[in-house]
Amino acid sequence: MKTQSYYDDLTAEQTIKLRDLIKRLPPFCKEFFRAIDSKTQVRTRIAYAYDLHVFFEYLRSENPVYKNFTMQDFKPEDLDKIESVDLEEYMEYLKIYHNDEKRMHNTETGVFRKMSALRSFYAYYYKRQVIKTNPTLLVDMPKIREHDIIRLEADEVAKLLDHIENGGNQLTGQRRTFYEKTKERDFAIITLLLGTGIRVSELVGLDITDVDFNNYGIHIIRKGRKEMTVYFGDEVADALEGYINGTRAKIIPKEGHENALFYSLQRKRIGVKAVQNLVKKYAKEVTPLKRITPHKLRSTYGTALYQETDDIYLVAEVLGHSDVNTTRKHYAAMSDTRRRQAATKVRLREKHDDT
Repeated sequence: MKTQSYYDDLTAEQTIKLRDLIKRLPPFCKEFFRAIDSKTQVRTRIAYAYDLHVFFEYLRSENPVYKNFTMQDFKPEDLDKIESVDLEEYMEYLKIYHNDEKRMHNTETGVFRKMSALRSFYAYYYKRQVIKTNPTLLVDMPKIREHDIIRLEADEVAKLLDHIENGGNQLTGQRRTFYEKTKERDFAIITLLLGTGIRVSELVGLDITDVDFNNYGIHIIRKGRKEMTVYFGDEVADALEGYINGTRAKIIPKEGHENALFYSLQRKRIGVKAVQNLVKKYAKEVTPLKRITPHKLRSTYGTALYQETDDIYLVAEVLGHSDVNTTRKHYAAMSDTRRRQAATKVRLREKHDDT
């Protein structure tokens, strides 16, 4: 069974962060977070806490009734005083607003998420008859436009991996030294992301003991603390072996980080932000017009797997989607190319020469 010390530590940190965020909200909000504790992940509740804080700050700054309120002054009955028109104005406010003197922008997705959090919040107190009205049900949710999946094409994948392997050959001095220190690690990280479709959060949580070269698999913990083995091919195996037997073997890790698979230059377990930055750095050199992130590498893998197998259920299982409809929404459109090809395969009449 996989050791969960990393995830236990992460959950503990997130729990402490959540408690601090709840303290910044009106006191009655604690009841809501207790109620959803067993149904949601900690990071989901953290997002709710941030979103609700934005709502109450909006009331304090934009609604004259609450201009002299502190967070401690809000009571459940204040929710009953909010009308649908207030929430429509709030949705408009969410597009651009200031938070601690910093300008914040929200896309349709960001506005949708904040309104969804508010809907859940209102629904909880309305269901328990703490409040008499639920104006969130009277407001149309923002429509989210469908966007094309941004991913790497096959030739771009090859160029990216070639760039990581050979891109530092022209460098000199400290830049060349830095490149040599990180090349094997970065190549293994990006090859693993492209070759398995795992999430960046799953990658940074990997321990050295999670890699099974006998069965070509990695043992990961997915959302909801579900354990799963994801299998990889020869290219991933070669990249991992090169890093483990090369750069990693020379590292003396900091105390408490001895089991990590991937290390930062500080000899600690590498973090999500560091992986995001290194993916962005290399991809920018190869595909400057595409904003490539670890999640886009996941999409690249999912797309390639679907095109090769035409099996949406297999893609869903490998990517760890709990609902196959999520997978279908993202990848089934890829079969449009195959359907177009089908249109040319059936002839109704043979062509005749006009001569």
